[in-house]
Amino acid sequence: MNDRIVTLTLNPSVDIASDADAVRPVRKVRTRDETFDPGGGGVNVSRVLRELGADTLAVVTTGGVSGRLLEELLDQGGVPRASIPIAARTRISYTVHDLGAKQEYRFVPEGPVLAEHEWQAALEALEASQGGWIVASGSLPRGVPEDFYAQAAADASRRNRRFVLDTSGPPLRAALGRSLALIKPSRSECETLMGMALETPDAQDAAALRLARGGTAELVAVTLGHEGAILAEPGGMLLRLPALDVPAVGAVGAGDSFLAAMVFALSRGESPREAFALGMAAGAAAVMRPGTAHPRAEDVEALRRRIGPV
Repeated sequence: MNDRIVTLTLNPSVDIASDADAVRPVRKVRTRDETFDPGGGGVNVSRVLRELGADTLAVVTTGGVSGRLLEELLDQGGVPRASIPIAARTRISYTVHDLGAKQEYRFVPEGPVLAEHEWQAALEALEASQGGWIVASGSLPRGVPEDFYAQAAADASRRNRRFVLDTSGPPLRAALGRSLALIKPSRSECETLMGMALETPDAQDAAALRLARGGTAELVAVTLGHEGAILAEPGGMLLRLPALDVPAVGAVGAGDSFLAAMVFALSRGESPREAFALGMAAGAAAVMRPGTAHPRAEDVEALRRRIGPV
């Protein structure tokens, strides 16, 4: 099972998305074309990995009726899971596409509070799982210590497992330098880490290289939204790719799709540059589809061909 990619999501969600002709205050906003997806960083990564043909296991916390719905959605999607029961309810997120204004409104609750024995159980489930790669992604629920990901990364290092982290704020800072294979901060998260605004491409490139050379992780991929992304390696190698021009339907889960494809390629022994290009293709493919993180494998392949040699 060394080729299995295990994902960890401590704060998953049931993601509901719908369309509305217009979003106005006070009045009822009538919606249609609802979709229900299992969501949260690691859950999205596992879903995309399965679409790409990878062997994956999603380790998730689940609680209440909404937690059972999350499990049902994962099972319907054919995503293998290991559920950690919690007392509180799993959160529900809601996205509304305002068709008239061509705007997307995302409502994301902070989620449940986890007791110590619950987050400890998640650590134990992660340690007991079989797989050469671990992707920990998403926010930490209330009640979980800021060094949780640092603890998980340290255990992965002791067991010679590759650890990938996609989070922000103090939990990300606490884990930096803990033998991380890859981190994927967004531009705003990178600005927080550097303590400065990164308004120009030169400033962004310099920040990515500084993080990589500082030993924070073996690879640093900084996503820039519609401006593309940057890949930095400790040896000073830097690659910037522009965002692919595709019809945008929804952006929820695009970053997770990027990360999933990148880890998928790395787990197969592909070069960091090739993995980065595949990640760019998957992120663009996700934007083309409604709902949360729904890139199709054939779209990812076609978009990767559009990028060309890297």
